[in-house]
Amino acid sequence: MALAQPKTDPTEARLAALDVPAGGWSAAARSDALARVREMGLPGRRDEYWKFTRPDTLVAPEAPEAALFDAGEPPMFDAFDRLKIVFVDGAFDAEASDDLALEGIEIERLAAAGVADIHWAQGLYGALEARGHAPVPRPLAALNTAVARDGLLIRVTGKPSKPVSLIYHHRDTASDAYLHHVVRVEEGAELTLLENGPAAARFNKVLEVDVADTGAFHHVRAQGRDHERRTATHTFARLGRESVFKTFTLTVNGVMTRNETVVELTGDDAVAHVAGAAVGDGDFHGDNTVFVTHDARNCESRQVFKYVLRNGATGVFQGKILVKADAQKTDGYQISQSLLLDDDSQFLAKPELEIYADDVACSHGSTSGAIDEDALFYLRARGVPEGEATDMLTLAFLAEAVDEIEDRALADDIVARLEGWFARRRD
Repeated sequence: MALAQPKTDPTEARLAALDVPAGGWSAAARSDALARVREMGLPGRRDEYWKFTRPDTLVAPEAPEAALFDAGEPPMFDAFDRLKIVFVDGAFDAEASDDLALEGIEIERLAAAGVADIHWAQGLYGALEARGHAPVPRPLAALNTAVARDGLLIRVTGKPSKPVSLIYHHRDTASDAYLHHVVRVEEGAELTLLENGPAAARFNKVLEVDVADTGAFHHVRAQGRDHERRTATHTFARLGRESVFKTFTLTVNGVMTRNETVVELTGDDAVAHVAGAAVGDGDFHGDNTVFVTHDARNCESRQVFKYVLRNGATGVFQGKILVKADAQKTDGYQISQSLLLDDDSQFLAKPELEIYADDVACSHGSTSGAIDEDALFYLRARGVPEGEATDMLTLAFLAEAVDEIEDRALADDIVARLEGWFARRRD
């Protein structure tokens, strides 16, 4: 009992500062999640999957203040025709958002739909999150399921003509926001979901995605550049037969960012790609933790993460591929690489394979290194200034992760944004 006390007290202190919404179809899931939080306790540095990342500021009763940031740049994805849904410090902004009606898709707010007695999301809200705790506990995700008051419930029945774009604004230096989104992609349907913005001083988000047979879900996320923000995101996905799930995250700035992605391939011939590019400067800390479970035949998974770190920045990657006994013909690939632009930055990696099937092709690799001096000399010898040459090589290094984006126009937009950021840093 004495050993549990250090975790119990911070957990109860955090829960005391929060209210659990009552009533409606989500009540049972919230109650179950709250019980799981109390049983697990909030994360601490002694937890195996938190040893590289200090969770203190993510679990404290009050959110640390985060200064607002305005780069004076055009908003991300602004050149694309999209259905825009805006949240300001976790609160839905109806005036800034588009009409939620779009062919092939049903979109409702959790705050409005949650008061009903029954709903199609009742069997999904918190369900994938609960499954994602085996074998690694994820208490911040359970906390979100228990207390989140708003988010989106998205049911995709066809192929919408444009992406759904979630835009998160941060305007309160002490905001502490929770959002919980549930997406159900029906058989043969397809959705592209975009996300961008800093969201809040401290942001806890859960995205549950259930992709039915032959469905497809594409996700491109650019996390906000407010450097003092603290973010914990959790994506849980379950894939049916011949389905596709692809997600890419761009992280630039952020004193504390923890992105967890948990994917289950439960149908034969499913495909799951999880990718990310992180660019950190100074007291940046970016953590990507991924767990992919193969539980069906002839499935493919890819984990591709690239980090560019300078001035003492820290990057973390923890990735695991679990292949169950019946998941024959699995193709699992994992790569995490960092480009360290000085001697003060560090990259901490923990790649894992756990395989119980005998007919598989699985690999993982992790490397850290500096700019290729020969390539840099080659460019400089041809008149390219050192700063510009370094940025060219940096973009080339990040290309493998960016190429995981299915839509080439979106990928090109990400690259153009990175080029602009690098150029302004040189100036």
